[in-house]
Amino acid sequence: MRRPYVAVDEARRALFRDASLKSMDFIVYSQQTHNLLIDVKGRRFPEGSRSWQNWAMKDDIDSLLEWEQVFGEGFRSVLVFAYEVRNALEMDAHDITWDFRGRRYAFYGIWTSEYAANMKTRSQSWQTVSVPMKAFANLKRPLLELI
Repeated sequence: MRRPYVAVDEARRALFRDASLKSMDFIVYSQQTHNLLIDVKGRRFPEGSRSWQNWAMKDDIDSLLEWEQVFGEGFRSVLVFAYEVRNALEMDAHDITWDFRGRRYAFYGIWTSEYAANMKTRSQSWQTVSVPMKAFANLKRPLLELI
């Protein structure tokens, strides 16, 4: 499945309505569903655990939601978690994985609005948030379902 996309230079921040917005990683265009504003987060499963680490910076969430407003109807933002799959136990937890540069990954997405509605503060000092494991398990979708 091929989709046209634009890779965004994340080294830059945009100024919009007197606010500094963090750039997303990709804009993916679709003829079948919403166009996507994607921010990718790389994570690993802790050894011997199936813990779905899903933390993000609060600024990531706020910026993605603002970008939805900027782009308007037909665009929806999504956080994509790229989980490195490192052993057979982890491999069994995923329907599909991809190889990239000698490593194996499983990709899952969660709509930013659903993430925001369920997020809890993880670290006040680091300004990070996460979604509790049970809620995340119910809300995450394999990436191919979203595109």
